[in-house]
Amino acid sequence: MDGHNITSSNNKVLVLVGTRKGAFIFSSDRDRKEWLVSNLMFKSWNVMHMTLDQRDRRLHAAVVHDVYAPSTHYSDDIGATWVQAAQVPVFSRPSRSGRPLGTPAEARDEDTARTTPEKVLKVWNITPGGDSEPGVLYAGIEPGALFKSYDRGQTWELNESLYDHPQRAEWFPGAGGLSLHTILLDPGDTNRIYVAVSTGGCYRSDDAGATWQPRNKNVRADFLPNRYPEFGQCVHKMALHPSNPEVIYQQNHCGVYRSDNAADDWIDIGKEGLPSRFGFPIAVHPHEPKTIYVVLEESDDYRLSMDGQFAVWRSRDGGGNWQKLTDGLPARAYLVVFRQAMALDTLDNPGVYVGTSTGQVFNSRNAGDSWEMLADFLPPVLSVEAFVLD
Repeated sequence: MDGHNITSSNNKVLVLVGTRKGAFIFSSDRDRKEWLVSNLMFKSWNVMHMTLDQRDRRLHAAVVHDVYAPSTHYSDDIGATWVQAAQVPVFSRPSRSGRPLGTPAEARDEDTARTTPEKVLKVWNITPGGDSEPGVLYAGIEPGALFKSYDRGQTWELNESLYDHPQRAEWFPGAGGLSLHTILLDPGDTNRIYVAVSTGGCYRSDDAGATWQPRNKNVRADFLPNRYPEFGQCVHKMALHPSNPEVIYQQNHCGVYRSDNAADDWIDIGKEGLPSRFGFPIAVHPHEPKTIYVVLEESDDYRLSMDGQFAVWRSRDGGGNWQKLTDGLPARAYLVVFRQAMALDTLDNPGVYVGTSTGQVFNSRNAGDSWEMLADFLPPVLSVEAFVLD
């Protein structure tokens, strides 16, 4: 698949935008005043996520088509050409945790369901491994599973421990499916991995994925009989800052939370200062570990901008106080932002980028103080990532 070749890529800012009908790469000099846009890549495919592995400058894309099977691709020329993985994520056996989730409709009885491997429906997220594990990447899958690549995304292996976790049989799909959409790696401890599942909750491994424990204490699940269950919460997105990885933030179906102890327990930081408990994305400032950003929607029932004013909310003190950011953002706009559609670059005064389900991408060149329109009339935006090429 052809794309625009980003020439003279050093000192460029790249914004990777995945949509329901393909993908785009926006590029600019570091002043971010003028942008170039690539050709449409993966035409007619859902591009769930694109990311750049800064260790080797390889781009990775997770794509799925309404007819064809999901797959992952990689590019070594900043999107000019793409190569499909030699072995895409696939389940080779049923889960031992119980009846397979997302069992194909053709499974006609319980015995058949228990012996039929699940189908990988989507790859939601691709996350590069740490500096100490060259070639390693992780992929989050629907229905609710984690895969790992040891060869820069050419082949993928199932994390069997999470797949066979006894609680997995009780996870259930949210409105967007049973998605493992977030993978966080502790940069100071290669054994510690967090994943977030909608709807299953936050799980942590302290032994490089050999075992997993639910980490959801004090997080609400208003849609369940037990409001504070051990697992089953609907995490919408999680984030951490590499300089302080014990602190984890999450945007949840039922609020915004912070953990100060590696997700052992959570503090509700949205009940005061935020007008809604519902939203999807959350992101952390690259240089200020206590500065976080969320986009809210009115409620689970009314998934649109609060009071018809599109806004980004920012806290500079870890959720103690919140500021509504609207300068340059449209009023009387009823917009939705999906969980993977907000990102920041890493410049000194970082850019913030937000994509909407109606095809707009807004950007701020001053950490959210004011906003501009980067793109309009795109297909619905599923994911946004931003990178600075040195």
